[in-house]
Amino acid sequence: MRPFWKSGDPFVWLTGGALAMSLIMVVGLILLIMTSSLGYFWPEGVTRLVRGNGTAVLGQIAEHEPIPKGDVKDRSAERYRVQVKQGNRDLYGADFIWMNEDTIVRRETPREAVVFERREWGNLYGTVKEIREGGRTVASGEEAWRVFVDRLPDVLRTVAELRMVEKDEVGASNYAQEQARLKLRGLELKGMTSGPDVDRLKREVEKEKEEFERLQKKAAVLRQSLGVSTVVSAEGGQEKELPLAQVVRAYRPNEMGLFGKAGIYAARLWEFTWDDPRESNTEGGVFPAIFGTVMMVLIMSVFVTPLGVLAALYLREYAKQGAFVSAVRIAVNNLAGVPSIVFGVFGVGFFIYVVGGSIDRLFYPEKLPTPTYGTGGILWASLTLALLTVPVVIVATEEGLAAIPKGLREASLALGATKWETTWKVVLPSLMPSILTGLILAMARAAGEVAPLMITGVVKLAPDLPLDGTFPFLHLDRKFMHLGFHIYDVGFQSPNSDAARPMVFITAFLLLVIVVALNLAAIVIRKRLRARFAGSAL
Repeated sequence: MRPFWKSGDPFVWLTGGALAMSLIMVVGLILLIMTSSLGYFWPEGVTRLVRGNGTAVLGQIAEHEPIPKGDVKDRSAERYRVQVKQGNRDLYGADFIWMNEDTIVRRETPREAVVFERREWGNLYGTVKEIREGGRTVASGEEAWRVFVDRLPDVLRTVAELRMVEKDEVGASNYAQEQARLKLRGLELKGMTSGPDVDRLKREVEKEKEEFERLQKKAAVLRQSLGVSTVVSAEGGQEKELPLAQVVRAYRPNEMGLFGKAGIYAARLWEFTWDDPRESNTEGGVFPAIFGTVMMVLIMSVFVTPLGVLAALYLREYAKQGAFVSAVRIAVNNLAGVPSIVFGVFGVGFFIYVVGGSIDRLFYPEKLPTPTYGTGGILWASLTLALLTVPVVIVATEEGLAAIPKGLREASLALGATKWETTWKVVLPSLMPSILTGLILAMARAAGEVAPLMITGVVKLAPDLPLDGTFPFLHLDRKFMHLGFHIYDVGFQSPNSDAARPMVFITAFLLLVIVVALNLAAIVIRKRLRARFAGSAL
């Protein structure tokens, strides 16, 4: 065995086995997330489970598992139970219920069963009994379902118009009114209580108040047009009058074919990607979180790249090598191991309280004591993550500088170029693949960080995006949503954990897709630069 061990083959097999195990674990993790998430949007059939005592539960079967032996008296027989999503939380008090299979005597799949996806209170399961408008019944029975299907698209368009009025037009009017009021406050702080500027701003405030009242009347008219409702018969003889304005989507899954269910699947996937969240983030979409995550990573990249590259260039190209530079390199390497929450505390203490507070006192005195930059925002979160990831960029850039042949620098200097010209026109272009390598690693880490963001700007729900059509368009002081924090909030802070569990997996899968997409974009650019500078031996 001694020659065998000296040959090194055992260590080759050991390292190969460790690599294979790592790949299996990564692939297994990805498959687990995919299988637990991609089926979330598929419209499952509605089942009516009848117990032996005559009671019944109507809903969608969510889980099927064996009952633990400690929970049954007869431990010799294998027994099972099912978890049913019965919805109707405002009627029954709980979305999910467990039922032992041996208590179920009959299963039915009623074709007339309807799944109502609501804006509040989750799903409602039942049958359409009648349609009411203005307090009177306009249709009942099977005709009520046909009228419901015809009326719902018009109601959804009106709801979208009402939402646009309330969020966009009323929001813009409030913003303009607030800006005029702040300008008046700024003039008061300067001692100007009268004059043409003061009169003009007062007229603007009055004009915006009139516009606000007009928009309020317009919204009231739209609300009055949403007087159509449906009476839903739920299991157990209960009834629920449901306004159509509260319905997001309604369908009969038991009478739908493959293509019909595929259409619902695509619609729900589109909603998840482009809509705002609802129901404490357990339903609806995650577009604000997607936007906030990508924008934060891009802002972080803008700051971390020049900072890390300049630091590496100084340490490798300009600084005199010695004890001080060695100490700096050790400090940079140790900085990469500092817990991320420590960077978050530093971001709060320095960026928010010191820098942000100073900006408020200098440029926004009229808004005080309400802070503008003296509170958490996407700018401070991005700068905090830039400090967190700058060691990665420094190390990758220094390794790239060490790989550049010394002859390239000497040839440039021999042709009469200065040290700066050599660095800018020879070294830096050849260094771009290494810079992008560091940036890829930095983006991957920043996209998944949550702890420092929780205290520097991320929130559970941000109605306004950091980038919009209102001047100055880019609002770096605004708070934002993040997919990583969204996963934490839905998975661990939701009062309805069973309903939130699928959202955790699909959001994790989406975060993984975004990180991979950002990295692939940087890898493609790096590949092209490597091909361009192939002669640099990088």
